[in-house]
Amino acid sequence: MKTLEPAYGGHSRPGSEPKISNSALGMIAFIGTELMFFAALISAFLIISSAAEAWPPEGQPRLPIYVTALNSLVLFASGWMMFKAYQSFKVTSFSEGTSKLVKTTMWLGIIFVAVQGIEWIRLLSYGLTMTSSQYGAFFYLIIGTHAIHAIGAVIGLRRLSLKLEKGILRLETFQAVQLFWFFVVGVWPILYVLVYLS
Repeated sequence: MKTLEPAYGGHSRPGSEPKISNSALGMIAFIGTELMFFAALISAFLIISSAAEAWPPEGQPRLPIYVTALNSLVLFASGWMMFKAYQSFKVTSFSEGTSKLVKTTMWLGIIFVAVQGIEWIRLLSYGLTMTSSQYGAFFYLIIGTHAIHAIGAVIGLRRLSLKLEKGILRLETFQAVQLFWFFVVGVWPILYVLVYLS
């Protein structure tokens, strides 16, 4: 006797799995909104800076271009480590190698945020504040927004690492965290060129 497949629920047919998980799709939607937010900040920055007589303004400290360039390499390395970790997880799931790659990504992210924080403290001591000029206001607003995202991504990596150690990490979760980390890494070169090299 022929059995009927349930219209809702039950097991999906072989090969009918979605190309992208719901977690990853949700993260893509979130990243889309964040990209629009950064685009708005960058647009305002470009309008104000192009209308200014001198940019950066006289008397304001210059940004640490070279230190931040080296720190950017740390962030890019973390993106590569994340890519390798995801490839490893797809093949071997809960291997020690995958765990090390995720932890390396996390620590590189922590180093990036820490170096940025140290540079902020130095800039504040040199007189660059949110109220010192529009230059300072935009710097802390744009770069600070990125820093908040980076900190959030590091927290996500920590949770990813803990789930990996417990053997309860799902591929869908890994995809979502990976996408967010790639967003943090990918948007940074644009901000560096526009803010630090302007």
